[in-house]
Amino acid sequence: MKWIEQLPRWMWWGLVLPLLALNAWVALLFYQYFEGLIKISVAATLLTFILGYPVGLIQRLNLSRTKSIFLVLVLGIAGLAVLGVTVIPILLDQLNELVTKLPSWVDSGSTQLDALQVWVSQRNFPFDLARLGDQLEVRLTSKVQEISGAVLGLLPDAISSILDFVLTIVLTFYLLLHGDRLWNGIFQWLPDRFNGKIRPLLSQNFHNYFAGQLTLGLLMGTTMTIAFLIIQVPFGLLFGIGVGLLAIFPFGTATGLIIVSVLTALKSIWLGVRVLAVGAVIAQVVDSAIAPLLIGGFTGLNPVWILISLLVGAKMAGVLGLVIAVPIASSIKAVLAMLQAGGFSDDEDSGDSTVALQQAQPEPEVPSSATLTPSAAP
Repeated sequence: MKWIEQLPRWMWWGLVLPLLALNAWVALLFYQYFEGLIKISVAATLLTFILGYPVGLIQRLNLSRTKSIFLVLVLGIAGLAVLGVTVIPILLDQLNELVTKLPSWVDSGSTQLDALQVWVSQRNFPFDLARLGDQLEVRLTSKVQEISGAVLGLLPDAISSILDFVLTIVLTFYLLLHGDRLWNGIFQWLPDRFNGKIRPLLSQNFHNYFAGQLTLGLLMGTTMTIAFLIIQVPFGLLFGIGVGLLAIFPFGTATGLIIVSVLTALKSIWLGVRVLAVGAVIAQVVDSAIAPLLIGGFTGLNPVWILISLLVGAKMAGVLGLVIAVPIASSIKAVLAMLQAGGFSDDEDSGDSTVALQQAQPEPEVPSSATLTPSAAP
């Protein structure tokens, strides 16, 4: 195969890229055919990774792993049941009431824009807010109708969703019991010099991302809810928890604050301004002060690559894709950095692999994604 090495670089890439595109197309067809099974497997793997930490803590109480797993699953299901009879009904009531009141809020927003248009016209400013108000009213009304139709359309899929949930829980239980043997069988196909570095790297990236984002979401949701209730924002519990859930994803806090500010501004523009100001201050304090003190650092990618990975993940797997897109992209970047730095060379005594592993850690550029100390591989 020496003739391949003698080819110009542009011709070599001309041969390789079509093969890569063909393999990607075949992989996409495979994913589309087994999409449901793959989503259940990925969700179960993600739950296994998250629940592995409380299982390990309970095992320190001299309980067997089987008993620890069973106890964690029982406590998790019990916690979901408690939320299902306490918080979730309140959230559903507030959501239903919000959908009901939204048309009147749109009318209020149009009235405020008309008054603002009169003020602008009196001062000869070249702005036409009336047209903006009409477009806003039409779009919000159509969105409300779409949401109502989507909620009704979800009812026929409820049985399928419950079945997927049960399968995910069962698969999570077996992965917690026998996951080590499964991953050992998968990673043994890699050469030893790859296996000993990629596996801890993947574990560290996923642990740092999820631990950081979940902690950040909990902090953001709690503080936002309390603040919204203090300043008497309508549906403060719904809006606060919504911002906290969106804070789990990169750029989610800003997106949630903009949505809540726009909705509350329809009722009262000054209320919307107050919500935006209070939320921005809280987000800045949590991101810059509280989260680093509790968690200890930041990790991730360039914001452009974060956005691209989120778009790809959402396109391929919806919400689940949004959840795993950034840690996967971060892991790919780290592996490529190790390859570039020679971190997979056979010379283990020179210490270059350790330096390469440190260099492969993601740069502190991800917005709102604090991380914990690296943990051991699963």
